[in-house]
Amino acid sequence: MSFSSTVKNELCRIDVSDRLCMLAELSAVVRINGLVKVINHNEINLRITTENSALARRVFSIIKELYGINAEIIIRRNPKLKKNIMYILILTCSKGLKKILDNMNIICGNKESKTIKYFPCEILSKNREYQKAYLRGAYLASGSMSDPEKTYHLEIIAQRIELADELNDLINAFELNSKVIKRKSNYVVYLKEGENIVDFLNIIGAHTSLLELENVRILKEVRNNVNRIVNCETANLQKTVDASIRQVENITYIKENLGFDKLPKNLREIAVLRLKYSDFSLKELGEMLTPSLGKSGVNHRLRKLDSIADKIRHEKGEIKNG
Repeated sequence: MSFSSTVKNELCRIDVSDRLCMLAELSAVVRINGLVKVINHNEINLRITTENSALARRVFSIIKELYGINAEIIIRRNPKLKKNIMYILILTCSKGLKKILDNMNIICGNKESKTIKYFPCEILSKNREYQKAYLRGAYLASGSMSDPEKTYHLEIIAQRIELADELNDLINAFELNSKVIKRKSNYVVYLKEGENIVDFLNIIGAHTSLLELENVRILKEVRNNVNRIVNCETANLQKTVDASIRQVENITYIKENLGFDKLPKNLREIAVLRLKYSDFSLKELGEMLTPSLGKSGVNHRLRKLDSIADKIRHEKGEIKNG
């Protein structure tokens, strides 16, 4: 099961007792997955379609709880994706259906007009919890999430720009950085930052999925930090090895072309040690001197030896390799 499906299954198990929270959640599902038609002048028909059986049961239960109406349920195969099952909840013309649409601020046409108008859901301005329930319904209706092991991306698809803008404004009212883009004939409201997605899951009540996502984020951060440290240490080790090779080459060149007896005592001592212990660190070389010398002091003497080797090459008209 995908992480996105896991989130939806968790949301469908949330027990909601507040009737207006139920209405807010149902309103989002209807606005996104519902199709309202006015047929034969003033007869109204509502169809709510989903591929999620848990959501179909939840919507059926909410409608039954709020309005005492039993929706008809039809099960079909998706004509585009033959493996997928579609659940269609149908509500036909009745006073109950008109009340549902009126509560959701969806105004249907009369005998003179068959226009369906979707006005902003009024209850969203009344309470923060209703806003959370609305966003939960929106995610259940058309939301999805990528596998957090791979990337962070959460989106909700809307067919109308007005609905996409409403969702975008609502999400950003919680100080999240959502954006809207057009994808083919639809509009996509999306979040890309892991921290914002965690906050969104908290808002809609997916607390178990939130913890799972946080664990993934922590593990990814630890792995990234370890990789950075390893890469840094590898780079530093390579620099140390390259420096040691260069120093040994220069000291050998000095020994063959000048002789150690021509060097000052302090440089002669470090030259002998570096040749003998080519794999030792600067700190280890410094500790072998009497008196002992710090890393910067050892490095200073070795750089002097580099300069002497370069000077000899220059005088001989030689070109240093590398």
